[in-house]
Amino acid sequence: MRLSHTHLSYCTNIHPAETWEETRAMLGSHVLAVRDLLRKGGLLGKEDPFAIGLRLSALAARELLEGDHLERFKDWLEETNTYVFTINGFPYGSFHGTRVKEKVFQPDWTTTARVDYTKDLFRILAHIARPGTGASVSTLPGSHKTFHADESLIRRNLIDLGHWLDELADQTGHDFHLGLEPEPLGHFENTVETIDFFKRLHADAPDPEVIRRRIGVNYDACHFALEYDPARPSLEVLQNEGIRISKIHLSSALALDPRDESAIAAIRSYDEPVYFHQALALATDGTIRRFLDLPDFLAADRSGFVEARVHFHIPLDAEPSPPLRSTRDHVREVLAWRNEHPEACAHYEIETYTWAVLPESLRRPVEEQIAGEYRWVLGQA
Repeated sequence: MRLSHTHLSYCTNIHPAETWEETRAMLGSHVLAVRDLLRKGGLLGKEDPFAIGLRLSALAARELLEGDHLERFKDWLEETNTYVFTINGFPYGSFHGTRVKEKVFQPDWTTTARVDYTKDLFRILAHIARPGTGASVSTLPGSHKTFHADESLIRRNLIDLGHWLDELADQTGHDFHLGLEPEPLGHFENTVETIDFFKRLHADAPDPEVIRRRIGVNYDACHFALEYDPARPSLEVLQNEGIRISKIHLSSALALDPRDESAIAAIRSYDEPVYFHQALALATDGTIRRFLDLPDFLAADRSGFVEARVHFHIPLDAEPSPPLRSTRDHVREVLAWRNEHPEACAHYEIETYTWAVLPESLRRPVEEQIAGEYRWVLGQA
């Protein structure tokens, strides 16, 4: 879906699919159903192409590259007037129905497994991406702080990948770029840490301009809201530092007053065993305390905190019931910035992957939720 100078999709990581056969079936059912709802609602013209924000596991990517699967997929995209401009390459393995939590950061960017998986995703994009759309992959922010990763290995692997991407771009004519996605307790997680990491990455690179072209940031609105980093100054300083905004995830987190016991009682219904739900609490002195997961926050002494934000993606068009609230205003600020700088980033993706673990009060048929999120986003444009 085109939105001024940009492409807008939703990320298919909301739908369980780990093999290529499961992914193909999901695309033919859920994704086309969302497309048809948007057409029925007048949000997408009957002849307009529909963009897919694809999620492929490492297994599905390998399977897609075998035999004639990739050519048949390209034919299906043409037959359905759909296209892929971006792939979510953060989750390597299973992403639904099992404990994900820290496993979503494994393997990290110190490993050849992560490099090989990411190359597979770009090989797929090289074959199926439409000319002129650009082709991006989003990935983890190097590693997780608790892994105590060797950053020199991360930087070396990213620099090697950047040069590989530059050669692939020359061969195919596509504008390939990788977006590292800062996340609470990731190897780098907020604006300051992101800038510092990229300064070290550029300093290591034999040709920093190649890295500036091919390696950038996947700005997740939920994650930066969790860090209490306002959107506009954060995006502007990233640009001013010469860091490419590869893609922007439109997503929203939970927020609450930790002094309100009814809010604490309400947030307990969001404590579930599949995903990390990092909590960041703002103290009266302006400092931020980070909790690895929601149970750690609930068990802590919460005196002295004036606000808490929890990593749990909430549908963009739906607010949780009071006393809880969301960080949706951060997404509004991102979209207002986009309206002022339409050429600053070409790839936007709605990314509310938590449908299966949402409380019943927020759950709707998944296609209706996604269509509602599109309606909300387009209403801000």
